[in-house]
This record gives sequence, C-alpha cells and structure tokens, in this order.
Amino acid sequence: MNRMLHIALCLSLSAFLSCSKSGTPGGGSTGGGGSTTTGSTTPAQYGTPFSGVPNASDAAIYQVNMRAFSSTGDFAGVTARLDSIKALGINVVYLLPIYPVGVLKSINSPYCIQYFDSVSTEYGTLTDLRALVDGAHQRNMAVILDWVAEETSWDNPWISNTSWYQTDGAGNIISPNGYNDVAALNFNSSPMRAAMIQAMKYWVYAANIDGYRMDDADVVPFNFWQQAVDTLRAISTHKLLLLAEGSAPSEFTAGFNLQYDFGAYGIMKNIFANGQHVTSLDSLTIAEYGSMPAGDYMMRYTSNHDVDLSDGTPLTLFGGQQGSIAAFLAQAYMQGIPMVYNGQEVGCPTQLTYFNTSTTINWSINPGMEVMYKQILGFRASSTALRQGAWTTYSSSDVVAFTKMLGTDTVVVIDNLRSIPISYTVPTALQGSWTNAFDGSTSTLGASVTLPAYGYIVLHN
Repeated sequence: MNRMLHIALCLSLSAFLSCSKSGTPGGGSTGGGGSTTTGSTTPAQYGTPFSGVPNASDAAIYQVNMRAFSSTGDFAGVTARLDSIKALGINVVYLLPIYPVGVLKSINSPYCIQYFDSVSTEYGTLTDLRALVDGAHQRNMAVILDWVAEETSWDNPWISNTSWYQTDGAGNIISPNGYNDVAALNFNSSPMRAAMIQAMKYWVYAANIDGYRMDDADVVPFNFWQQAVDTLRAISTHKLLLLAEGSAPSEFTAGFNLQYDFGAYGIMKNIFANGQHVTSLDSLTIAEYGSMPAGDYMMRYTSNHDVDLSDGTPLTLFGGQQGSIAAFLAQAYMQGIPMVYNGQEVGCPTQLTYFNTSTTINWSINPGMEVMYKQILGFRASSTALRQGAWTTYSSSDVVAFTKMLGTDTVVVIDNLRSIPISYTVPTALQGSWTNAFDGSTSTLGASVTLPAYGYIVLHN
C-alpha cells in the first residue's frame, strides 16, 4: 500500500467508513491458522509444490480485492471465477492481504495485520484458501499473497515485545508516519526478523502458495529483504515469484524478480491528462533496463488497489473504454510484465476500495472490453518474442511504436495514445506484409498509417 495514500486515508477516515457496511469487521479470529508465529516449527507441506510457476518474463498477474470481487467477498467467490481469470491469459493470481485485521485503532484496512499466520474469517478458512490455491494450480496459475513487513496492528500478539517495535524517547511504541492504525516494527530486532521470516515460510508450506508481493518495500531495510529472500529461496521444493512494491534498485540485488513500475504509470497518466510526449515512456524504459539485472522485470499497470482508490478507475484516467485499452496494451507489451486489477477487464465504472464491503463487480457490463483484454493477454501468452524479445522503439510524440524480436520472430506494435486520429509515418524497417495478431488476417504496412482515436495495430511475421 502506498504510504502517502494511507496518510490521506487516515485523514479522511469518516468518508471511507461511510462507504462500508457496518458490523463487518476484518479480523479478530484466527480462521484456521496459528496465532503468533514466534516459534521455529515449520508446518508439514500441504499439497504438491506447483511446478508451473512462470519465469518473471512470462508472468501476467491478476490482482484480487476479495471484498469487491464477489457478492460473498471470500475465497470461495474467487475460486468460482478461476476459469474466467485463466481465460484472460493470466498465470499469476495475487490476493490482497488474507489475514485477520486488527480492531484496536482500526480503520478496517486489510494492511493492518493482527495475526501473520492466520486466515481472516471474513474470507473463509485455511481449507478454503487451500481450495483456491489448488484450483489455481489445476489451471496452471500460481498464487502469491500480499505481505506487510513494516508494521502490525496494535492488537497483534507481538505488541507485548516492545523491543520488536520502534519507540519514542519515552519508550512508547510509535506508528509509522501517518499510519495511526498500525505500529512500526523495529528491524534491529533479530527475534522479530526471525519471526517475520518464519511467518512468510508458513504459507509456503501450509497453503502451498507460490510467492509474495511485498508491501511498501522501499521502507524496509535492504538487509532484511536480503535475509528474507535468501531464506525463501532456500526452500528447494518451491520456485517462488517475489514482487516488490518499491523502486529501490537494491530490491533486485536482494533477490526480487519483479518491481512496480511507478514511473511508467505516472508517465501514462500524464500522456492522457497533460499531453506529455509518448517518447517519455521510451526514455524511462531505456533508463530502467539499462541497469537492471538480467532476468528481472518491471511490472506495468494502468490500475491497482491503490491507484483505483486514490486516482480513479482506468475509464476516468485513460479516456474511457477504448483509451483504457490502448493504455493497457502499451503497458502490457512495451517492456516488462502486466498486471490487471480485478474489474478493469469489464470496465468497472466504480472505484473498488479495499475498505469497501458493499460494492461488488458486475462481470457482465462490458463484454466487448473483456474480449479485447483476452486478445491482448492471450497473444502475449502465445508469443515468446513479445514476452522475452529485444525491444526496439519507433515511437513518435503521440504513438507508442516498437518491435519485439527473438530469433526470426518479430512482433510490431503501433498504438495511438491520443483521443484524435493520428497519422503515423511508418519506418522503412516496418513496411511490408504482416499477420494481424488478433484475427490472423494479412496486413500490409506502407509509408504511413492513420490510426483512429486510441487505435492500435499488433502484427507479427
């Protein structure tokens, strides 16, 4: 969760509480797990470790906010729609925090963790979580959990260990700046670090999960991430996908596979809102991948649980249905790996906050959009060149244009990010006969092409 966003949420708590059902607390029950995770016992392995976890280059992530995903708001509601998630071209399901939410000083944020090794009864039981993971694995999809390393709720059992937390001059446990509902952990405490890492290991064994998305990774010390990642990687039976919500280059050094591309999202917003040159995306990409370790990737997106809450839906940010598709295609194809926030594939017009327990997604509202998402992600899944090939840019100030090449395979993408038709001068290298990636028809590129508002062309040889 973005820190500045959470500060704003705490300042406007009453507005968000008015959007939630009363009497629907997030936690207070272990729901089938343990309670404190201060011991060193590793549970027996549940199930068979999943052999289909994708390499970072091949991942396509689907983020699930369970409170909004289904009318039941639980694991079972997600399990029931795994076929639909798979049909998009997804191979990684990412669940927002599944743990009991603290009550003391709470604003009902799922990022306020009462127990690290328990399932919130709001979402079901450990058995229900296992059924979700099993169902995903049966469909060749991995499952990663959201992890909050930097803090706990005020009623987490760890709170009795004052040395595990940051304190003020009087010895009082403090909150991170602006996070009044949580208590700040002290990473100088070796016992706390050991307990945290043991809790991370717990879910790999107890629920057979396939990795983590680490919340607000930049505020956690590098040496902790190095210790935690080394320990997780030492679980030889599992191939784990580790995603950092951060921008520090040291996170790749610590062993993360993937990192959030905050910069690409910000540029895309400015392209649509302020007419920023599209070539700014090229400049960012060159800078990012010029220093990134081989095999690691940025995760690009047009929505997630934070920006949906703070900025709005893709429809409002990126020019309606067609514009949001054009923006997503650029993020999904240009460089890196894509993430979809639940509901954006059907153009959900409502912001789906993670505090919300009353609004759920209408999955039937825009079937045409879902078809386009399936085309975009489906072709990405089928094209090794698109996922792993060398990127060469041919962008103009208005149009994202590039090739991805691997061996003799070439993909051409030309994507108008403006709300008006744009005439694009086709470079000589791209002129000729190609195959349309979405319908298989033959397409010839001449010296120029006129793209309609938010129109795009995806071709391959």
